[in-house]
Amino acid sequence: MPKVIASSVRKGNILEVDGRLYLIVTAQNIHPGKGTPVTQVDMRRLSDGVKVSERWRTTEMVERAYVEDRPYTYLYSDGDGNHFMNQETYEQIAVPDDIIGEQKPYLQENMEVKLSVYEGNPVGIELPQRVTLEVVDTEPVTKGQTASSSYKPAMLSNGVRTLVPPHITAGTRIVVNTEDGAYYERAKD
Repeated sequence: MPKVIASSVRKGNILEVDGRLYLIVTAQNIHPGKGTPVTQVDMRRLSDGVKVSERWRTTEMVERAYVEDRPYTYLYSDGDGNHFMNQETYEQIAVPDDIIGEQKPYLQENMEVKLSVYEGNPVGIELPQRVTLEVVDTEPVTKGQTASSSYKPAMLSNGVRTLVPPHITAGTRIVVNTEDGAYYERAKD
């Protein structure tokens, strides 16, 4: 495994610590006024999902696991997991729900994602930053309400609740961020 300095570790990297693999969830370099600069990371152990916090001197060497990031196409989900196809080899791979996490409702048929694979096993996923969904239910527009007033709750076609501007009605297609489900803009269909 290649060794890298701790300050170069980023979110999504896979490290080997004490013979076990960890996915970096957050990484931050801290430079105190006095003392040694450190890299603070929160990471999830891939074998059992346990979250761990670690702090290294920024110049300390850590072992980075070799992970392949490749484009895959989402096909479908069933009891065996979420199925994706490698766009180059057409091989299929099943990704468990715990790797996809809270982003699962945003998976759409034929969506292109980036899968991180370590020794043939999926360890991470990156969805497109934004997706287009339909508003299936929201409060009606109130007369005299302006676009600058507060957002209102809405239910999206993927079952996720979000907040939308007052002028958005049921049946409207909108663009949302996959990271937090926040309204981005009205879809330009």
